[in-house]
Amino acid sequence: MKVHLRKKKLKSGMSSLYIEYYKGHRLTPEGKTKHLRDFEYLELYLTTDPKTDAEIKKNKETLELAEQILTIRKAEVYQGKYDLKNDTKGKVSLLDFYFQKKEERYQSKGNYDNWDAAQKHLEAYCSPTITFDDIDVDFIKGYKKYLDTVAVTQSKKKLSQNTKNTYYNKFKACLNAAFEEGYLKENLIKKVKGFTAGESTREYLTSDELQKLSKTPCPIPLLKRAFLFSSLSGIRWSDINKLKWSEVRDEGTDNSGNFIFRIVFQQKKTEGVEYLYISQQARELLGERKGPHDRVFKGLRYSAHMNLQLLRWCMFAGINKHITFHSARHTNAVLLLENGADIYTVSKRLGHREIRTTEIYAKIIDKKMKEAANLLPKLNLDLL
Repeated sequence: MKVHLRKKKLKSGMSSLYIEYYKGHRLTPEGKTKHLRDFEYLELYLTTDPKTDAEIKKNKETLELAEQILTIRKAEVYQGKYDLKNDTKGKVSLLDFYFQKKEERYQSKGNYDNWDAAQKHLEAYCSPTITFDDIDVDFIKGYKKYLDTVAVTQSKKKLSQNTKNTYYNKFKACLNAAFEEGYLKENLIKKVKGFTAGESTREYLTSDELQKLSKTPCPIPLLKRAFLFSSLSGIRWSDINKLKWSEVRDEGTDNSGNFIFRIVFQQKKTEGVEYLYISQQARELLGERKGPHDRVFKGLRYSAHMNLQLLRWCMFAGINKHITFHSARHTNAVLLLENGADIYTVSKRLGHREIRTTEIYAKIIDKKMKEAANLLPKLNLDLL
């Protein structure tokens, strides 16, 4: 919330001083922006065009008084940091506050979408009249139980473990912010344990399987080139689909005579700019250079038909795994780690913001190491 001292010119020729409490904005059902403001009129007035010394002096004294009141009001806004609950804040609607926090994340597309999806479930559980004064541990436990047992997707299926964890974490972030800003006297969310994130299966291809796939004809050659390129570079479908030739850099050779190829692009998911070196073989999969604004994989489309053709291609290669295009990205991570790349480098190449996102691949490698321990033949031992 932002607090400002404002003045409004009156017909009498005087200017009225008031304090504006700006609470952000929200979209109306008609799609229009509605700014959320409260006002406190101080009943203090300034002469608009002071001409006498007395008028100038009076304006100065009035303005100083208004500034003092503004300082007090700003302190009251932040007093929640000192565990002093503002009674007026306790009357604020939880749903209105949640909406405000969601809108603050508008620039972060993926995060905003998650907040928006979670809001629908919070609205289904929570009455619009619920304020922060009404929130207690039982209310929080009730919402968690709602997500766990009642909430369903648009296709009427129960929420997955990871989806429940995601939606509850948005609610948790909202209540944490409410406590920090003085709407809650106590950080109640700490008293309720959230959901544990489920560990999803990341299907990938071994180096032998990838080799077999590369030797197997694909009904859609463009799909084959794109999938193999993703397996050798780790780039997501969304970034491969929009990749332009202006983003592909052929940078000559190094001191050892090795060719240097790099892709400079903005990740669609995170909006971060990536500078990714690729191998010569990966560069060959891109084909001959065309115009700067031409798409490298022109004609590539994400569809159910394309996914079906990918599965058929794998079946023709004798690979009985449920492979999706994203499996190519998993394959790249596993192959890098198996061949000696450290986890930090793999994390940077995949564009992960947090290294814990990459650690799941290290677990896969660890599992393969355990399996390898039992690959050795049994000896007919005679220790005498």
